[in-house]
Amino acid sequence: MTKTQYSTEIRPFTVAIEQAELDDLDARLARTRLPRPAASDDWALGTPNGYLRETVEYWRTSFDWRSAEARLNAFPQHLTEIDGQTVHFVHVPSPEADATPLLLVHTYPGSFADFLDMIGPLTDPVAHGGRAEDAFSVVVPSIPGFGFSTPLHGDGWTQAKVARVFDTLMRRLGYDSYGAHGSDMGAMLCRELGLLNPPGFLGMHVLQLFSFPSGDPAEFDGFGPKEYAALEHMQWFQSVGGYNTMNASRPQTIGAAIADSPVGQLAYSELLNSFGNGTSLVTIDQILLQVSLYWFTNTQATASRYYHEEARAEAEPAVNAAPTGVAVFADDFQTIRSLAARDNGNIVRWSEFPKGGHFAAMEVPGDVTADVRAFFAGLRTA
Repeated sequence: MTKTQYSTEIRPFTVAIEQAELDDLDARLARTRLPRPAASDDWALGTPNGYLRETVEYWRTSFDWRSAEARLNAFPQHLTEIDGQTVHFVHVPSPEADATPLLLVHTYPGSFADFLDMIGPLTDPVAHGGRAEDAFSVVVPSIPGFGFSTPLHGDGWTQAKVARVFDTLMRRLGYDSYGAHGSDMGAMLCRELGLLNPPGFLGMHVLQLFSFPSGDPAEFDGFGPKEYAALEHMQWFQSVGGYNTMNASRPQTIGAAIADSPVGQLAYSELLNSFGNGTSLVTIDQILLQVSLYWFTNTQATASRYYHEEARAEAEPAVNAAPTGVAVFADDFQTIRSLAARDNGNIVRWSEFPKGGHFAAMEVPGDVTADVRAFFAGLRTA
């Protein structure tokens, strides 16, 4: 089977939200009831009323879902079943014959829409000022339980299980060798692929390696201002990222609250704003595309359930030996290289960027694309 000839196991898919769903969203937004505001109405206590009021008005009057939907549908999308689970994915083969197959894995609270600005430059670099030898054939799945990879089939959806599903997807598409890139949950799934190390796995490029101090004081030997600043950023993130605890303990509770409130979905997606610290470069239209996808697919509960499963998984610590590239952006989680090397024994590329944050694929897609190209070019010539 060639990469453009699909088996009967794969069927085409088009995003087509019914007008009744759009009308219902508009009516709900028109009836928005905000909470009583905090005295300062800033981000100190969470998503503030001022931001919600302005964004809801923009959502109702200016955000054009049909245009966003058309943009999503500009890329070929498909559905397939793997181990009983419906998996949605974008597949864009490159026009270049020797293109490298590449799996792109999205964030939480993001979606396959994270990569809209990267697909063209990755698959057709010549048309975007690049070189033919830097071409990729791109596969962008929706993580099971996210977006259109629904309903979630059964329990036990750990990241290790998803990694196996994604490897099966790539084989089904005819790729016996491929690489992977991801951020946030996508970065963790890429690492699971590294641990799985299936035949033909080329390596992983990620925006974060979530390696934390183990408690051994010796790990702090050689730390300087940069490393201690990274530790402070970790502590800040843990202090504001309360959704981690909620998702890991009561995903259905928060899912019930949000399933009936689009404004709740918007507020709970505050990571897209970097919790209001002023560094996020994600635009309001990008935010509302992501939030709308969660709303229309009603997937907050199933997306949150991964935190619950991972908190109860009994996985033994393991070192990832796959070739690994890391791109660290200035306003994102600051991966500490010595800790990352403890858990990932084959880091072959390390890049740092002065601009961009947790959603760099949306904020500075050109920088992410260039680093992905450079990482895999290094592997091809090694």
